[in-house]
Amino acid sequence: MYAPILILGVYSFTDATTIGQFGSFSFANYVTLFTTESLRNMIIGTLLLAIISSILATILGTAGAIGTFYSKKRVQAAVSVVNQVPVVNADVVTGFSLCILLVVVLGISKDTYIPLVIGHVTLSAPFVYLSVVPKLKQMDPSLYEAALDLGASPAVALRKIIIPQIFSGIVSGFAMAITLSLDDYFIATYTKPATFDTISTYVVNATRGSQTEIKTALWALSTVIFIIVLCIAIGMNVSAARTAKKER
Repeated sequence: MYAPILILGVYSFTDATTIGQFGSFSFANYVTLFTTESLRNMIIGTLLLAIISSILATILGTAGAIGTFYSKKRVQAAVSVVNQVPVVNADVVTGFSLCILLVVVLGISKDTYIPLVIGHVTLSAPFVYLSVVPKLKQMDPSLYEAALDLGASPAVALRKIIIPQIFSGIVSGFAMAITLSLDDYFIATYTKPATFDTISTYVVNATRGSQTEIKTALWALSTVIFIIVLCIAIGMNVSAARTAKKER
């Protein structure tokens, strides 16, 4: 499963121009990656989009999960069904539908970046919801009720009782939202400004072009992303293991 990524990583440290053609050891691809202005702008723009949309999706998904958890069973069932639609729906359908609604019907210009951000929030928020709900079900509800009985306001009880108990689910949802935003292609294609590219749209456009130097620099970008994701995954697993050990 990881063989293609490892092969790409090996070739990113060579001066080869195509996969299968071995070259000498070189950092040229990494130099190109960090010195080419269009690549730098694309990376910074993608990261800003991922962070902003993930923060909004985390707030929305967490609030929705908490509100639904304390609602009636019928409301919980209805919200659960509605939440599944963006999860199981094809991204190309979601992206096209959002473009029609936001750009054509509501008249919001793509140049405002609002359709793009809303698209990524729509993509990510349901997954945050799904990450938080199991933690709410594991929570001890008597602690929240006890806090209210002792005079705490609902806002204080939420901040000091509920949030700490579901925090790991919130973090997992935020990490998932970041990943989904970085990985998205179809929603960005339909909602982004013409002058803006995410990593996914840039890669697809670059593979259609003839700039070999840019194409090989993307090998280096893929390797950097893989290493970062791997480190985050290891860190989260180690943190979860330590937390579980303390709870025993």
